[in-house]
Amino acid sequence: MPCLNEAETLARCIEKAQLGFQRANVRGEVLVADNGSTDGSQEIGTRLGARVVPVTAKGYGSALRGGIEAAAGEWIMMGDADDSYDFSDSEKFIGGLRAGNDLVMGCRMPRGGGTIDPGAHAWKNRHIGNPILSFLGRLFFRTPIQDFHCGQRAFTKAAYRRMELKTTGMEFASEMVIKASIYNLKVAEVPITLHKDGRSRPPHLLPWRDGWRHLRFMLIYSPRWLFLVPGMVMALAGGVAALFFYYGGNFQVSPTLALNGLVISCASTVAGVQAVAIGFSLKSSVSAKDCCRTTTASRAIFRTFTLERGLVFGVALFLIGLFLVIRCLWDDASDRFPNYVAADTVKQVIGATTLLVLSVETIFASFFMSVLGLKTTTRRPPDPGV
Repeated sequence: MPCLNEAETLARCIEKAQLGFQRANVRGEVLVADNGSTDGSQEIGTRLGARVVPVTAKGYGSALRGGIEAAAGEWIMMGDADDSYDFSDSEKFIGGLRAGNDLVMGCRMPRGGGTIDPGAHAWKNRHIGNPILSFLGRLFFRTPIQDFHCGQRAFTKAAYRRMELKTTGMEFASEMVIKASIYNLKVAEVPITLHKDGRSRPPHLLPWRDGWRHLRFMLIYSPRWLFLVPGMVMALAGGVAALFFYYGGNFQVSPTLALNGLVISCASTVAGVQAVAIGFSLKSSVSAKDCCRTTTASRAIFRTFTLERGLVFGVALFLIGLFLVIRCLWDDASDRFPNYVAADTVKQVIGATTLLVLSVETIFASFFMSVLGLKTTTRRPPDPGV
């Protein structure tokens, strides 16, 4: 139990946890990871037979990691010390571990069979924050978990060591589920009841700030949805729109609209390609550190877009763009076509310049990906041959 000034509820949580041991017929210890309490929580824990472990590093994640690392058991259950979770009903979690699961998550949400007592969950958390973040977690990381941020969960010490959790704050809850998905751990979810917080003071959780921290963490660990998907949409939409505005005369589009639309479309294309390049680079980088799942599609992409092919494609784009720019400038300087429409030349220059920019991006991105793809004794980039 992470603990920071929980004197009002700590005794009830410890007694319920001890009752849970009896009901599940297991031998265990109650461990209080104290994060600097000043209200006597340490004395309460010691008096009731719990082992109190002081954790000096501040933060929810720091307290939990300190307690987990100090735990003597091979099975570990975690939960808040605010009496919102019923530790006496631990049999379902222990049963999930006995069934061979690496991580057993509690589910408070009715869609997963859970129950929320009246007043136990703020409206914005229950109907906005948790559903949205849990949906994004399932979308980004292909996990079946319905309640991504439930604080009551159980796992094996071996699974904890394999996940190598690093975060110190509230992101710890997200990191555990994300790493379990990345490492293909066996995960189960059991319904629980969320009770009203037993404390008279406000909770440590700050919904908007901590919700953003969870979302930010999930995005950082998912280059596909942060960079690749938006980048591909921008590049494709920009490319199609650019062709439309380039040949706008065929669709009765005014010259001014055609020029403005072409500039915006080309900018969207360049930005989209840049986002895709960053996404692939980041995916290569975090995959080397086991922070991101490397899929079969990822390996195929890394196998297809090699440094040499990227350079050939980039140089080809550069030569085409350079040729078009020179031709436009030559035609303009020679004044061979006194009756030409200026907008047509401007459109050609915009298109040619876009090709030049894309060619430079492609060349530099190819080299950068090649650097990230170097294998060393400490880095394991995606292996195209696997």
